[in-house]
Amino acid sequence: MGVQGLTTYVESNRNFLHDVKFRDSRLVIDGCSLYYRLYFNYGFDQQHGGDYDAFACFLNQFLSALETCNIEPYVVLDGGMDPSDKKFATLRQRLQSKIKEADSISHGRNGSVLPILVSKVFIQVLNQRGIPLVQCPAEADWEIACLAHQWNCPVLTNDSDFYIFDLPAGYLPLHFFQWTNLNGKASQRYIPSRCYTTNSLCRWFGGMNRELLPLCAVLTGNDYGAPKEAETLLALIDMSALGRGGGRGRGRAPASRIEDILIWLSLFPNVTEALKEVSRLMDGVAGVGRRGQGGGLSSQLLAAMQEYNIKAQSSLAPWFSECTLAPRGKTSGQAQLPECLSLAAARGQLSNLALDAFVMQRVLLIPQVENSKLASSHCISTPIRQAVYGILLQKAENTASLVSAAKLAKAGQAQMQGTGSKRGRGGGGRGQQGSEQVFNAAPVQTQSHGSGSPIFVEEYDRLDLTLSKKQVEPVILLNHIHLDGLSQAPAAVRLGVLFEVLGVTQSALAPVPLHLQLAVAVTGFWLREATPAPSQALLQALVMGMVYGELTLNSQPGAPRKIPVAPQLNWAAERGFLSALDRQRVRPGERRGVDVGAAHCLSQWQSCLWSALCLNQLLLVPLPEPNVSLLFSGTLVHGVFRYLKGGRPVESLLPGGSLSGQLCFSLLDAVKDCSLKANLSSFGSGKTRRGRGRGRRRRGGRGGRGQSQGGGRVSEEINNRFALLMSDEDEDH
Repeated sequence: MGVQGLTTYVESNRNFLHDVKFRDSRLVIDGCSLYYRLYFNYGFDQQHGGDYDAFACFLNQFLSALETCNIEPYVVLDGGMDPSDKKFATLRQRLQSKIKEADSISHGRNGSVLPILVSKVFIQVLNQRGIPLVQCPAEADWEIACLAHQWNCPVLTNDSDFYIFDLPAGYLPLHFFQWTNLNGKASQRYIPSRCYTTNSLCRWFGGMNRELLPLCAVLTGNDYGAPKEAETLLALIDMSALGRGGGRGRGRAPASRIEDILIWLSLFPNVTEALKEVSRLMDGVAGVGRRGQGGGLSSQLLAAMQEYNIKAQSSLAPWFSECTLAPRGKTSGQAQLPECLSLAAARGQLSNLALDAFVMQRVLLIPQVENSKLASSHCISTPIRQAVYGILLQKAENTASLVSAAKLAKAGQAQMQGTGSKRGRGGGGRGQQGSEQVFNAAPVQTQSHGSGSPIFVEEYDRLDLTLSKKQVEPVILLNHIHLDGLSQAPAAVRLGVLFEVLGVTQSALAPVPLHLQLAVAVTGFWLREATPAPSQALLQALVMGMVYGELTLNSQPGAPRKIPVAPQLNWAAERGFLSALDRQRVRPGERRGVDVGAAHCLSQWQSCLWSALCLNQLLLVPLPEPNVSLLFSGTLVHGVFRYLKGGRPVESLLPGGSLSGQLCFSLLDAVKDCSLKANLSSFGSGKTRRGRGRGRRRRGGRGGRGQSQGGGRVSEEINNRFALLMSDEDEDH
């Protein structure tokens, strides 16, 4: 949430905050506020799709600072949209604004757009560090306040609603939390900060009753809006009686308006008396026959104030002590999820995309920096999301007939392919705006009233530079798996669903280290479906970024979870490779603008990965999640692409006979294999059209060298050598 103008007002008056030396305490952290603040205020890349590696490193530094000061963080994240829809108008306005800001950034102008996978990186880093976290069903503000109140510890956030919540240990605004400037002796390090409590504000207004602060927030207007009659009421408040020159007036700045409201509220001993005055003022202007209008407004204001009413026992406390979810009402949308998915959602391991589709049948697609003259980058990944929607929204009892229809559709497609029907790269128009691609002929049907009419998920995405709504049909897959049977389904079945959606087979991924298989499968899907088609140089740059991440993890001294390395590897050469790639990075302040064509293509890839990560989570992670901070660094990939686009071969960046070179070419070959649409009968059988795959691999898989002979031997060697670099997740999965 947020109260308009309240942050500016409070922070402009030093009497409302006091200095603290923060250490030796629990700290409830608003996770979304934290990652927005860290990413934007410390200048990480937005133009090139995000520098996830640098952000992960910085987040680790933040967490280390807390640890040094003996601060125990508990992170609370927002979940899906508010089912009441009270905030939906605000969300639409923000999304429209971000569409325009993304376009502004693509033209080298100012803007602020969070890269699409920042929240995923944030959660992965917290999990790696063992930081307790929970994802709420919807907006987290109220839950955060209740937890901090019960634990008597402060909240760290950037949300002005916390100037209203009555928290005994106060609120630490991120703006004043100087975690990069630790002070104190070695055993007593602390973070200088400033702390706010409602007591300090109310003392300034003559000991005003703290219970009146929520009324100030509602009258001023928060993310849920204010009652329509509130403007009339504010115009009626006679500030001249307070010696302030005749009232608020429409031309007054928001901070002055807040102060005027607080002065007026300080005249009343409690909420009841203030609302009586509201009724009196409104009835006075209602006219004969319209008495009672004031009482209606008072009721609306009182109801809106309940958003700030903290309860004594937090529903999150049992989660952090016992990993137990508080029971939710049967009417709660997420209460209908299977227990395995409810737990995954609470751990932050089920994305908002799935939660919103399940509860609201509505999804907001995150704007990216791309070519706004082309179709949205999210169009390419529509088929992946359709599969997500089909699993979430199809009831088990109505599945059999639809799966049969899907099989018939598949057979028809196979017959068309056998008679020479060619779709070409891009999938016969897949990815064009407004064209929902259904890769079988079995849309989900409604269960109510026996109507049998299709149901849809509303997707909000850009059309040119305008926020637009389109209806997307969920689909039933050939290897359909229904929601109620997810936890009982064998891993092989769930993996088959993932492979079907991405159009790959297990044999195509066999040469790839397990923890990179999802990323390679997604890259193959992207290479096959993207419009315009990605260039060879862009594919090579993207894969080089993945290799860079793998080698970075394993070559730096003191890296977390250090992995044993093979003694025959020449790590001096590998570190030289890392340095060579680092020199190609796009540097802040470079005058040349972003390559919008490359940015658009890479935004398509990120959208595919974002959607595929959601599908993989929904299927209970049949493939291990890749470490996103090691997969993609926008300034690195764009810089390497610029180097390769200049006509230089990829080999010029790779040391001869190096692990990095072998891994790079092995991944390129695997991506090429995955980019070939698997035979419709081959899912789960391991069959691929190998002849055509080898032909394409010779044409460009190795940067023009054309040397694929001995590919099997090379793949076996790279796997043997890479086995010693595998992460613990690979070993345990």
